[in-house]
Amino acid sequence: MKTAIINSDSYEKHNTGDGHPEQPKRVIAIKEKLKKRKDLIWDKPDNVPDDILSMTHSKDYINNLKDSFPQKGLKYLDGDTVVSPESKKAVFDAAGSTIRAIDGIESNQFKNAFCLARPPGHHAEKNKAMGFCCISNAGVATNYLVSKYKYKRIACVDFDVHWGNGNYDVMRKNKNSLYISTHQYPFYPGGGTDKDKGDFNNSLNIPLPAGTNSEEYFNAFDRVLERLVQYKPDFLIFSAGFDAHKDDPLAQFQLSSKDFYEITKRTLAATNKFTAGKVVSILEGGYDLNALAESANEHVNALVEFN
Repeated sequence: MKTAIINSDSYEKHNTGDGHPEQPKRVIAIKEKLKKRKDLIWDKPDNVPDDILSMTHSKDYINNLKDSFPQKGLKYLDGDTVVSPESKKAVFDAAGSTIRAIDGIESNQFKNAFCLARPPGHHAEKNKAMGFCCISNAGVATNYLVSKYKYKRIACVDFDVHWGNGNYDVMRKNKNSLYISTHQYPFYPGGGTDKDKGDFNNSLNIPLPAGTNSEEYFNAFDRVLERLVQYKPDFLIFSAGFDAHKDDPLAQFQLSSKDFYEITKRTLAATNKFTAGKVVSILEGGYDLNALAESANEHVNALVEFN
Protein backbone atom coordinates (compact mmCIF):
# COMPACT_ATOMS: atom_id res chain seq x y z
CA MET A 1 0.00 0.00 0.00
CA LYS A 2 1.10 3.54 -0.69
CA THR A 3 1.37 6.84 1.16
CA ALA A 4 -1.38 9.36 0.36
CA ILE A 5 -1.02 13.11 0.01
CA ILE A 6 -4.27 14.88 0.88
CA ASN A 7 -4.39 18.27 -0.83
CA SER A 8 -6.91 20.87 -2.05
CA ASP A 9 -6.67 23.79 -4.47
CA SER A 10 -8.43 25.88 -1.80
CA TYR A 11 -5.16 26.11 0.15
CA GLU A 12 -3.63 28.19 -2.63
CA LYS A 13 -6.58 30.62 -2.54
CA HIS A 14 -6.29 31.37 1.20
CA ASN A 15 -4.83 34.88 0.90
CA THR A 16 -3.01 36.27 3.94
CA GLY A 17 -1.75 39.50 2.33
CA ASP A 18 1.64 40.68 1.12
CA GLY A 19 4.53 40.07 3.49
CA HIS A 20 2.71 37.56 5.70
CA PRO A 21 4.94 34.52 6.33
CA GLU A 22 2.11 31.98 6.00
CA GLN A 23 1.73 32.23 2.21
CA PRO A 24 0.15 30.03 -0.52
CA LYS A 25 3.70 29.55 -1.85
CA ARG A 26 4.32 27.21 1.09
CA VAL A 27 2.02 24.43 -0.13
CA ILE A 28 2.94 25.12 -3.76
CA ALA A 29 6.66 24.58 -3.00
CA ILE A 30 5.99 21.22 -1.33
CA LYS A 31 3.49 20.18 -4.00
CA GLU A 32 5.97 20.86 -6.81
CA LYS A 33 8.56 18.71 -5.03
CA LEU A 34 6.19 15.81 -4.30
CA LYS A 35 4.44 15.85 -7.69
CA LYS A 36 7.66 14.57 -9.30
CA ARG A 37 7.33 11.32 -7.34
CA LYS A 38 5.59 8.18 -8.60
CA ASP A 39 5.22 6.45 -5.22
CA LEU A 40 2.35 8.57 -3.81
CA ILE A 41 -1.46 8.61 -4.09
CA TRP A 42 -3.09 12.06 -4.32
CA ASP A 43 -6.51 12.64 -2.78
CA LYS A 44 -8.81 15.47 -1.65
CA PRO A 45 -10.25 16.41 1.76
CA ASP A 46 -13.69 15.36 3.00
CA ASN A 47 -16.10 17.38 5.12
CA VAL A 48 -15.63 17.49 8.87
CA PRO A 49 -18.73 16.23 10.71
CA ASP A 50 -20.27 18.99 12.88
CA ASP A 51 -20.15 16.83 16.00
CA ILE A 52 -16.38 16.41 15.58
CA LEU A 53 -15.91 20.19 15.23
CA SER A 54 -17.92 20.79 18.40
CA MET A 55 -15.93 18.13 20.28
CA THR A 56 -12.73 19.95 19.27
CA HIS A 57 -13.73 23.62 19.69
CA SER A 58 -16.61 25.34 21.47
CA LYS A 59 -19.83 25.66 19.46
CA ASP A 60 -19.77 29.43 19.93
CA TYR A 61 -16.26 29.64 18.54
CA ILE A 62 -17.08 27.50 15.47
CA ASN A 63 -20.25 29.53 14.79
CA ASN A 64 -18.33 32.80 15.11
CA LEU A 65 -15.52 31.45 12.93
CA LYS A 66 -17.95 30.49 10.15
CA ASP A 67 -19.27 34.08 10.18
CA SER A 68 -15.88 35.77 10.37
CA PHE A 69 -14.69 35.47 6.77
CA PRO A 70 -14.92 38.84 4.98
CA GLN A 71 -16.82 39.51 1.73
CA LYS A 72 -13.73 41.27 0.41
CA GLY A 73 -10.25 42.25 1.56
CA LEU A 74 -8.52 40.85 4.62
CA LYS A 75 -9.68 40.35 8.20
CA TYR A 76 -7.51 39.77 11.27
CA LEU A 77 -8.84 37.14 13.70
CA ASP A 78 -5.93 37.96 16.02
CA GLY A 79 -2.67 39.88 15.69
CA ASP A 80 -1.25 37.53 13.07
CA THR A 81 -4.11 35.26 11.92
CA VAL A 82 -5.46 36.70 8.66
CA VAL A 83 -8.38 35.48 6.55
CA SER A 84 -9.82 36.55 3.21
CA PRO A 85 -13.04 35.66 1.31
CA GLU A 86 -11.72 32.33 0.00
CA SER A 87 -10.13 31.30 3.31
CA LYS A 88 -13.28 29.62 4.63
CA LYS A 89 -13.01 26.64 2.28
CA ALA A 90 -9.27 26.29 3.02
CA VAL A 91 -9.80 26.36 6.80
CA PHE A 92 -12.44 23.62 6.73
CA ASP A 93 -10.62 21.64 4.02
CA ALA A 94 -7.49 21.62 6.20
CA ALA A 95 -9.47 20.01 9.03
CA GLY A 96 -11.29 17.78 6.51
CA SER A 97 -8.03 16.50 5.08
CA THR A 98 -7.53 14.56 8.32
CA ILE A 99 -10.99 12.98 7.95
CA ARG A 100 -10.17 11.73 4.45
CA ALA A 101 -6.75 10.54 5.61
CA ILE A 102 -8.21 8.52 8.49
CA ASP A 103 -11.05 7.01 6.43
CA GLY A 104 -8.59 6.06 3.68
CA ILE A 105 -6.30 4.32 6.15
CA GLU A 106 -9.18 2.55 7.91
CA SER A 107 -10.58 1.28 4.59
CA ASN A 108 -7.13 0.07 3.44
CA GLN A 109 -6.95 2.47 0.48
CA PHE A 110 -3.52 3.58 1.66
CA LYS A 111 -1.25 2.84 4.60
CA ASN A 112 -0.46 6.33 5.90
CA ALA A 113 -1.03 9.93 4.80
CA PHE A 114 0.46 13.42 4.76
CA CYS A 115 -2.10 16.24 4.81
CA LEU A 116 -0.50 18.93 2.64
CA ALA A 117 -2.77 21.59 4.11
CA ARG A 118 -2.95 25.21 5.15
CA PRO A 119 -3.71 27.13 7.25
CA PRO A 120 -1.87 25.21 9.97
CA GLY A 121 -3.74 24.29 13.15
CA HIS A 122 -1.65 23.68 16.23
CA HIS A 123 -2.06 27.15 17.79
CA ALA A 124 -5.89 27.21 17.52
CA GLU A 125 -7.29 26.86 21.04
CA LYS A 126 -10.75 25.64 22.02
CA ASN A 127 -12.15 29.17 21.94
CA LYS A 128 -9.84 31.20 19.73
CA ALA A 129 -7.84 31.49 16.52
CA MET A 130 -4.16 32.20 17.03
CA GLY A 131 -0.75 32.08 15.35
CA PHE A 132 -1.99 31.67 11.72
CA CYS A 133 -4.32 28.84 12.91
CA CYS A 134 -8.13 28.60 12.97
CA ILE A 135 -8.91 24.93 13.75
CA SER A 136 -6.76 22.37 15.57
CA ASN A 137 -6.49 19.91 12.69
CA ALA A 138 -4.70 17.37 14.89
CA GLY A 139 -7.44 17.81 17.50
CA VAL A 140 -10.09 17.10 14.85
CA ALA A 141 -8.20 13.96 13.82
CA THR A 142 -7.91 12.78 17.42
CA ASN A 143 -11.62 13.26 18.15
CA TYR A 144 -12.62 11.55 14.90
CA LEU A 145 -10.44 8.53 15.71
CA VAL A 146 -12.01 8.24 19.16
CA SER A 147 -15.59 8.94 18.08
CA LYS A 148 -15.87 6.96 14.83
CA TYR A 149 -13.20 4.28 15.12
CA LYS A 150 -13.09 3.84 18.92
CA TYR A 151 -9.34 4.25 19.29
CA LYS A 152 -8.18 4.38 22.91
CA ARG A 153 -4.55 5.57 22.72
CA ILE A 154 -3.76 8.21 20.12
CA ALA A 155 -0.35 9.86 20.21
CA CYS A 156 0.29 13.24 18.60
CA VAL A 157 3.95 14.12 18.07
CA ASP A 158 4.38 17.84 17.32
CA PHE A 159 7.89 18.67 16.07
CA ASP A 160 7.09 22.23 14.95
CA VAL A 161 9.58 24.67 16.49
CA HIS A 162 6.74 26.52 18.26
CA TRP A 163 4.78 24.94 21.11
CA GLY A 164 1.35 23.77 19.93
CA ASN A 165 -0.69 25.52 22.61
CA GLY A 166 -3.87 24.84 20.61
CA ASN A 167 -3.25 21.11 20.30
CA TYR A 168 -2.47 21.06 24.02
CA ASP A 169 -5.63 23.01 24.90
CA VAL A 170 -7.83 20.77 22.75
CA MET A 171 -6.28 17.46 23.88
CA ARG A 172 -5.46 18.10 27.53
CA LYS A 173 -8.84 16.78 28.80
CA ASN A 174 -8.90 13.82 26.39
CA LYS A 175 -7.85 10.71 28.30
CA ASN A 176 -7.53 8.81 25.00
CA SER A 177 -4.73 11.05 23.72
CA LEU A 178 -1.08 11.78 24.43
CA TYR A 179 0.30 15.09 23.17
CA ILE A 180 4.10 15.40 22.83
CA SER A 181 5.90 18.55 21.71
CA THR A 182 9.55 19.53 21.19
CA HIS A 183 9.94 23.29 20.76
CA GLN A 184 12.07 26.40 21.25
CA TYR A 185 11.61 27.98 24.68
CA PRO A 186 11.14 30.71 25.80
CA PHE A 187 9.45 31.65 22.54
CA TYR A 188 6.08 32.20 20.90
CA PRO A 189 3.42 31.43 22.11
CA GLY A 190 4.76 31.07 25.68
CA GLY A 191 4.04 28.00 27.81
CA GLY A 192 5.00 24.47 26.90
CA THR A 193 7.17 23.77 29.92
CA ASP A 194 7.52 20.34 31.49
CA LYS A 195 4.87 21.48 34.01
CA ASP A 196 2.22 21.40 31.23
CA LYS A 197 1.30 17.74 31.70
CA GLY A 198 -2.38 17.70 30.66
CA ASP A 199 -5.29 16.76 32.92
CA PHE A 200 -4.49 13.01 32.81
CA ASN A 201 -0.69 13.25 32.72
CA ASN A 202 -1.29 12.96 28.96
CA SER A 203 1.21 15.51 27.70
CA LEU A 204 4.99 15.62 27.47
CA ASN A 205 6.52 18.99 26.60
CA ILE A 206 10.24 19.27 25.92
CA PRO A 207 11.36 22.93 25.82
CA LEU A 208 14.76 23.51 24.19
CA PRO A 209 16.86 26.66 23.88
CA ALA A 210 17.41 28.79 20.77
CA GLY A 211 20.41 27.47 18.83
CA THR A 212 19.62 23.80 19.50
CA ASN A 213 21.56 21.73 16.93
CA SER A 214 20.90 18.26 15.51
CA GLU A 215 22.85 16.34 18.14
CA GLU A 216 21.22 18.23 21.02
CA TYR A 217 17.80 17.82 19.45
CA PHE A 218 18.10 14.06 19.01
CA ASN A 219 19.45 13.63 22.54
CA ALA A 220 16.23 15.28 23.76
CA PHE A 221 14.12 13.35 21.24
CA ASP A 222 15.06 10.08 22.96
CA ARG A 223 12.63 11.17 25.71
CA VAL A 224 9.86 11.38 23.10
CA LEU A 225 10.60 7.84 21.91
CA GLU A 226 10.73 6.47 25.48
CA ARG A 227 7.34 7.98 26.28
CA LEU A 228 5.82 6.61 23.07
CA VAL A 229 7.05 3.08 23.77
CA GLN A 230 5.69 3.35 27.31
CA TYR A 231 2.33 4.62 26.01
CA LYS A 232 1.91 2.04 23.19
CA PRO A 233 -0.23 4.20 20.88
CA ASP A 234 -2.73 2.48 18.59
CA PHE A 235 -2.67 5.43 16.14
CA LEU A 236 -0.04 8.09 15.47
CA ILE A 237 -0.53 11.71 14.40
CA PHE A 238 2.29 14.08 13.44
CA SER A 239 1.89 17.82 13.75
CA ALA A 240 4.59 18.28 11.15
CA GLY A 241 6.14 21.74 11.30
CA PHE A 242 9.44 22.22 9.47
CA ASP A 243 10.43 25.57 11.01
CA ALA A 244 13.10 24.00 13.24
CA HIS A 245 15.26 24.08 10.08
CA LYS A 246 18.43 26.17 10.31
CA ASP A 247 17.31 28.32 7.34
CA ASP A 248 13.88 29.16 8.77
CA PRO A 249 13.37 32.91 9.35
CA LEU A 250 10.91 32.56 12.27
CA ALA A 251 12.99 30.56 14.76
CA GLN A 252 16.50 29.67 15.87
CA PHE A 253 16.90 25.89 15.81
CA GLN A 254 19.69 24.45 13.64
CA LEU A 255 18.24 21.28 12.10
CA SER A 256 18.96 20.14 8.53
CA SER A 257 16.43 18.87 5.99
CA LYS A 258 17.67 15.30 6.50
CA ASP A 259 16.93 15.54 10.23
CA PHE A 260 13.21 15.47 9.44
CA TYR A 261 13.68 12.06 7.84
CA GLU A 262 15.39 10.93 11.06
CA ILE A 263 12.67 12.39 13.34
CA THR A 264 10.02 10.58 11.31
CA LYS A 265 11.93 7.33 10.93
CA ARG A 266 12.80 7.06 14.62
CA THR A 267 9.22 7.79 15.66
CA LEU A 268 7.80 5.19 13.26
CA ALA A 269 10.40 2.61 14.30
CA ALA A 270 9.37 3.11 17.94
CA THR A 271 5.60 2.96 17.35
CA ASN A 272 4.88 0.73 14.35
CA LYS A 273 4.46 -2.43 16.39
CA PHE A 274 1.65 -0.72 18.32
CA THR A 275 0.00 1.27 15.51
CA ALA A 276 0.36 -1.31 12.71
CA GLY A 277 1.75 1.62 10.71
CA LYS A 278 -1.39 3.77 10.92
CA VAL A 279 -0.12 7.35 10.71
CA VAL A 280 -1.64 10.70 9.72
CA SER A 281 0.75 13.64 9.36
CA ILE A 282 -0.52 17.23 9.12
CA LEU A 283 1.52 20.17 7.86
CA GLU A 284 2.09 22.93 10.42
CA GLY A 285 4.86 25.56 10.08
CA GLY A 286 7.93 26.07 7.89
CA TYR A 287 8.64 29.41 6.22
CA ASP A 288 11.79 29.13 4.12
CA LEU A 289 10.36 27.68 0.90
CA ASN A 290 13.42 25.71 -0.12
CA ALA A 291 14.01 24.26 3.34
CA LEU A 292 10.30 23.55 3.70
CA ALA A 293 10.02 21.61 0.42
CA GLU A 294 13.20 19.62 1.10
CA SER A 295 12.25 18.83 4.70
CA ALA A 296 8.68 17.80 3.85
CA ASN A 297 10.05 15.52 1.12
CA GLU A 298 12.41 13.90 3.67
CA HIS A 299 9.45 13.41 6.04
CA VAL A 300 7.47 11.74 3.25
CA ASN A 301 10.51 9.54 2.41
CA ALA A 302 10.25 8.01 5.88
CA LEU A 303 6.45 7.60 5.64
CA VAL A 304 6.90 5.76 2.31
CA GLU A 305 9.69 3.61 3.72
CA PHE A 306 7.47 2.43 6.57
CA ASN A 307 4.28 1.83 4.60
